[in-house]
Amino acid sequence: MTRGVSTFESLARRVYAASACLGRVRLVVVDGPSGAGKSTFADCLATACATVAATGPGPAPKPAPEPASAVAGPAVAVVRTDDLLDGWGDQFTFWPRLSAWVLDPLRTGRPARYRRYDWAAGRFGDGWTVIEPPAVLVIEGVSAARAAVRPAATLSVYVTAPEPVRLARSLTRDGTAIQPTLDRWRRAEERFFTADGTPGSVDLLVDGAAELPSGQLPSGQLAYGWIRDWPDVDAGSAGGAPSAG
Repeated sequence: MTRGVSTFESLARRVYAASACLGRVRLVVVDGPSGAGKSTFADCLATACATVAATGPGPAPKPAPEPASAVAGPAVAVVRTDDLLDGWGDQFTFWPRLSAWVLDPLRTGRPARYRRYDWAAGRFGDGWTVIEPPAVLVIEGVSAARAAVRPAATLSVYVTAPEPVRLARSLTRDGTAIQPTLDRWRRAEERFFTADGTPGSVDLLVDGAAELPSGQLPSGQLAYGWIRDWPDVDAGSAGGAPSAG
């Protein structure tokens, strides 16, 4: 299924070279069904963004409209939508909470602050997580790249994988007892993605089950497989190489 391979470092440089659309924050939204590999992709990209911020952006295809240092907060922050759900019944209706706590404040240069849901206790925790406006904010989770947020995103990503792979990953992570709930959750995901048109509307479509040819990659760099590349990314550059298939 994979069409090509790119490194996270290359993608991070592209993010920094692109325009901020959420105030001064470059928002990256990582979406996809359960078990596709969203969290892994988001964590790898966030790490690469932090590394690029620490070492300098290097050559960029176009200049960033402002340096990352113009933003008051950290180089990169990650928010997971699972932390904002009010239990299993809040699969998609959590969005006003994300907007009010995270997106709206950052859009106007104010710190984001949100309470994390405690899945064991079945309620939101009492403490608040505070994020000063970062240079890059990665939001990861099911419906994170919905139509309502795409205009504010510098980069929108959809991670996919074959259904058997996704199911096996989810059951390994959460246990087999959760399968009836997970089955309902996954059917709702499919309906949402179809109605929203997410896979066909994002900037970058990622193969979350890709087998990556290490011989094509720079030594020591983590990479991902893509099905449809971000239009501004040059797949033939050092950061990306087309696959044989």
